[in-house]
Amino acid sequence: MHMKRPSKPNASSRLAHEVRIIGGQWKRTRLAVPDKAGLRPTPDRVRETLFNWLGQELTGWRCLDAFAGTGALGLEAASRGAAEVLLVEQDAQLVAQLRAVAEKLGAPMVKVERANALSVLGRLAGAGLDLIFLDPPYEADVLDKALGAAAAALGPRGLVYLEAPVAWDDARLAPHGLSVLRQLKAGAVHAHLLGRTA
Repeated sequence: MHMKRPSKPNASSRLAHEVRIIGGQWKRTRLAVPDKAGLRPTPDRVRETLFNWLGQELTGWRCLDAFAGTGALGLEAASRGAAEVLLVEQDAQLVAQLRAVAEKLGAPMVKVERANALSVLGRLAGAGLDLIFLDPPYEADVLDKALGAAAAALGPRGLVYLEAPVAWDDARLAPHGLSVLRQLKAGAVHAHLLGRTA
């Protein structure tokens, strides 16, 4: 009589609870995704496209990941050479996880702050940032406020990555002085790369 081996968890069930850094010095590093309401990390494929849009090297860039969650976007930027990356998150458990990951990676350019993203964006008005990631929980309904505050914190050639449940067009972005440079839809995700309106 043959003993049945315990079955391995299939790849999709295992991978649902982690994402990976795609490029740069920490390529293939896995980041845990806690089971939390509203937490949906940017899918690997969307991040890959985003960093193709941005160019693979972000050497010297100053970045803000305003609704950090797992930190996948900000850590990806740091992995690719960003000089400063601020990860802002309100959830205490996620903040602790972000700090542990930054320490494990030996990432002095990454700072983690437990705070309200809109407050931090407001504080950074005039900071001249190169790149701001905006991927808030969809039910939070903060995108208009976040975009206005992000536009004020950008440098002249600064960029905003916006992830939303619906597509944003130039008319809707005009009040914030922003326009769409690139856009894609992947499943329920609408990803946008925005720049200052010329």
